[in-house]
Amino acid sequence: MTDINDRLAILEQRLNDAEDRLALLQIVAAYGPAVDSGTAGVTAEMWTEDGVYDTFPVVLKGRAAIAGMVTGERHQGLIHSGAAHLIGIPHIRLDGDRAVVTTYSQLVLRNADADGYRIWRTGVNRWEFTRTTDGWQVVNRVNRQLDGTPEGRDLIAAAVDPAQG
Repeated sequence: MTDINDRLAILEQRLNDAEDRLALLQIVAAYGPAVDSGTAGVTAEMWTEDGVYDTFPVVLKGRAAIAGMVTGERHQGLIHSGAAHLIGIPHIRLDGDRAVVTTYSQLVLRNADADGYRIWRTGVNRWEFTRTTDGWQVVNRVNRQLDGTPEGRDLIAAAVDPAQG
């Protein structure tokens, strides 16, 4: 039987792991409501000061650029017409003070003509996080559409096959 200190250390590590996973989940879950409400500051604060959001073909570098996407004409047009960014259940890989979170996402748009909604885009996202003094923050996010091209499939494969990611 293991010593009580060993058991406590194991439990502490498991609790830290669970808390990290919950914190990462909360950040990813907050993205859709932040961008759909047009809350640019909250969205930008998810990233480090020099964080990158690569949403091909546009690459946004830094919080100001990410906030600018939210306040920009195109995004504002989407949310004022009716839009929802839906994020799937994440796959989380922790490695000390770094983490990689992979999720599916869909952008659902209001279709007033049909009195309903339509899925406009379905993609996969690779969020790379670092632990900072302010908690977990996004260093890099890559979004690729699942449109039959290999880029999206490669991001999914990297999440489930450590040899690829």
